[in-house]
Amino acid sequence: MTDMKDEKPAGEFAEDEAWLRHRAAFSETYDEANYKSPLQRFVMHASHRLTERAIPASAHYPDVIEIGAGTGEHLPFVRHRYDRYVLTDLDSKTLDIARQKLPATLSAKAAFEAQPSGRLQYGDNSFDRLVATHVLEHIYQPHLALKEWQRVVRKDGTLSILIPTDPGMAWRLGRHLGPRRHALRQGLAYDYLMAREHVNSCNNLIALLRHYFPQRTEHWWPTPIPSIDLNLFFLFTAKNLKG
Repeated sequence: MTDMKDEKPAGEFAEDEAWLRHRAAFSETYDEANYKSPLQRFVMHASHRLTERAIPASAHYPDVIEIGAGTGEHLPFVRHRYDRYVLTDLDSKTLDIARQKLPATLSAKAAFEAQPSGRLQYGDNSFDRLVATHVLEHIYQPHLALKEWQRVVRKDGTLSILIPTDPGMAWRLGRHLGPRRHALRQGLAYDYLMAREHVNSCNNLIALLRHYFPQRTEHWWPTPIPSIDLNLFFLFTAKNLKG
């Protein structure tokens, strides 16, 4: 007779091996997959520069939180002054890499905390600025995450949210010319993994962002034309209006 504790409830399935391998190796392969080739590095760095475009270098945000900070690639692009910069990510291994590779001049004011993006362990009104690059497209309930981000940012604080223009034509073309070929050569199930990773379309995310944050500025890259088919990235910079 089978022990009941070993039985799976009806409708519960084991996670796919391809996904488990991907997540287990994520922290070790992320930088190589996204920043190793000169072209990919140029494009990704452009996204980080774009995120800071609407923020004057003379600004001072005492407390800053970055959501999904990963291996810490964005922090070196921050130009404004701050007293505390908190890098959060669900994957603690990526934060360990960020802690090791960031220069002492940046890590001196930085904190590294493993946190789920939709259930942050901070009180209301804890931060003056929130940064999220290449994050919102991965979250299964993005509208709830936005409410959570809104909660921890102080009134009149700033949210800087950058997303890829997936599934626009320019993004799909760039994916096929670059990272997809590299992944397939490594034997990875790239299309499957991207289907699991990028669960939200750019158009839907833009609609959510505009609904929650009416006072905002928007930028596109590499063209100024507001189209997901002609660009690779969309930047949404908003003021947090609270009643």
